[in-house]
Amino acid sequence: MMSTNNQISVEIPQSVINEVAQKLQDCKTLLAPYLQGLTTDQRKTLFKMGDKTVATVQKVKAYLETNPEFAPAYMDKAEFLKDEAVVTGLSPLGNLATQLASDIDDTILLAGSEALVAALLYYGTTKEAASKGIATAKPVYDDLSQRFVRKGNKTVPKKE
Repeated sequence: MMSTNNQISVEIPQSVINEVAQKLQDCKTLLAPYLQGLTTDQRKTLFKMGDKTVATVQKVKAYLETNPEFAPAYMDKAEFLKDEAVVTGLSPLGNLATQLASDIDDTILLAGSEALVAALLYYGTTKEAASKGIATAKPVYDDLSQRFVRKGNKTVPKKE
């Protein structure tokens, strides 16, 4: 049964949407020269840093300062320090962006669900009105019914 329980009732002013869009675009533009895109295959081949490995890298950074004699000659210390600084600098931004994206997705899901329930209720009344011969309901129902065509589950015959 469809619920008509209203869990969200907000109106976001277009000026707020526009300002946020501009600020997000500004952030993207500011970071663009420093960010690197990867293909799916590239992502699969890389070592992944997690909470424990971030801490390990940070410990190695500290030890490089106190005990530089253990750094192998072939280790590029300057590049290591640059890479660690990028991770340390971008991680809070990544966390913030992830939280924002999650909150936006949740709000879209909730508002979308409620809008769809209301749309289905409206569709149901046009269907009922059209079936009772109300002339003005028929074109509305005919138009909306194209959107609510149920796709049957077609069974694919098994090859023997």
